[in-house]
Amino acid sequence: MPADKKITEKAEKIRSKLRDADYKYYILAKPDIDDYAYDMMMKELLELEAAYPELKTPDSPTQRVGSDLSNDFPQVIHEVPMLSLANSYDENDLNEFDKRINNLLKGEKYRYVCELKFDGIAVSLVYKNGLFVQGATRGDGVRGDNITANLKTIRSIPLKLDKKIDIEVRGEVFFMLEDFYRINEEQEAEGRPRYANPRNTAAGSLKLKDSREVAARRLNMFCYFLRYTDNAAQKKLKSHSGNMDILKELKFPVNNLTRIVNNIEEVK
Repeated sequence: MPADKKITEKAEKIRSKLRDADYKYYILAKPDIDDYAYDMMMKELLELEAAYPELKTPDSPTQRVGSDLSNDFPQVIHEVPMLSLANSYDENDLNEFDKRINNLLKGEKYRYVCELKFDGIAVSLVYKNGLFVQGATRGDGVRGDNITANLKTIRSIPLKLDKKIDIEVRGEVFFMLEDFYRINEEQEAEGRPRYANPRNTAAGSLKLKDSREVAARRLNMFCYFLRYTDNAAQKKLKSHSGNMDILKELKFPVNNLTRIVNNIEEVK
């Protein structure tokens, strides 16, 4: 027997509460319910979805726990290439970069946004009609591995947006040091070798074939890029800092340690 209206509404209410709890815990760092209450809601939702499979949706919080094994990762083509950042080793490099920007903008006024560079793994998140439908690695910049199931286990990544929009968001997946230390302690306790560094461990975690194991590792993410797939909407974007504000409004994890400066001297 299919779920009636009352059961359907109950499932959606639980999903909404769990999404809100994830946002407050992983983004705002201000949890308003304890772990037990969260676990009980998750348990109830899992039971409802098991009893009424039609209630299981791609954006359900239950999809973060991981499920079936995958033997390989199909490749996807990035609509816009994912380029890598160039290094700067001294102030002369910065000055040369500023000259190139000035020449490209032909005297137009501009400012810089200074951000932290996280030593993690670059990934792309694609949303269709507000739903997270595809996650991929940077790969060679043109094509990457489809790791959607593993990225769904990262609780700071929203599975459903408040707006039904088509966007691509990019960012860096990484380990908090406390989680990396925890994993190494578990490795040592089980008689297995410790991992060398957080970045390589994060990269290896995203390629694990069992998303349940990925979920247990507690990866994190910060986002730094927004693109609307609709050209008209994309043209309305005015600045990088404005894009970061939009990402925050959409409840994506964005690092707050940024600063807008007026010129290259202030960057230094």
